[in-house]
Amino acid sequence: MEQYLLDVARDALLTVIKVASPVLLIGLLVGLIVSIFQATTQINEQSLHFVPKIIAMIVTLLLLGSWILTTMKEFTLRMYENMLRFIGL
Repeated sequence: MEQYLLDVARDALLTVIKVASPVLLIGLLVGLIVSIFQATTQINEQSLHFVPKIIAMIVTLLLLGSWILTTMKEFTLRMYENMLRFIGL
């Protein structure tokens, strides 16, 4: 029983990491590129840092949205199957 719950928790955490990491990594990379650009040109505009990151993250969500939804759907179906197995049906 305890191992079962640990497996469910591990599956949930791995799914969260798999779904969130592409968007977060794109935001990190765009932020790094913009920061390097700002440091080399000595432009200290806050909106220059914020707007490209948001645009890149939205584009990433648009491109990977179907994959993210499929991954979440598969996780939800696994949770329902495990729930039925857990209660003994």
